[in-house]
Amino acid sequence: MAGQETHYILPRAEFDAPVKLLIVVAPYYKDIADNLVAGAKAEIEAAGGTWDIAEVPGALEVPTAIAMADRQCNFDGYAALGCVIRGETTHYDTVCNDSSRAIQLMGLQGLCIGNGILTVENRKQAEVRADPADQNKGGGAAAAALHLIALSRKWGASRKGVGFKPPSESILLAGDSNGPKTA
Repeated sequence: MAGQETHYILPRAEFDAPVKLLIVVAPYYKDIADNLVAGAKAEIEAAGGTWDIAEVPGALEVPTAIAMADRQCNFDGYAALGCVIRGETTHYDTVCNDSSRAIQLMGLQGLCIGNGILTVENRKQAEVRADPADQNKGGGAAAAALHLIALSRKWGASRKGVGFKPPSESILLAGDSNGPKTA
């Protein structure tokens, strides 16, 4: 049983500059969502960060809200929170797979997202995972985002010297007949 196993948890991420996260939550199961949010807030605050919160109707809307916030706001990272409990139809599989896939794709594009959307068989499993005093998956999602932010800042600050530069850092000069030159 997973509850009896021990797991290694990374030490809390530390920051020299302020960090701000957006908690995006689908409060379909309000009590479970409230526990996830409580865990996320506590973890962000313990790391010295601040947070804002956005509620969306369901787990499928969580990635869309994160993408919108990334385009229009200035957050360092995101905690995606919600709960999907298996029902009698295949809708469960669609919601679980599509929300997770969208979050993963945004992460691969460089967004710092901790995925705390619970995908469970029953309410009891959700309650245990959401409880800040038990498995604290909301806190875990925030911690994951914070660790990714720390890595992003570490690696983003080391652009000078060796390594590849993204095209946005290259300066294009007016070229000769062979086309533009990169300096």
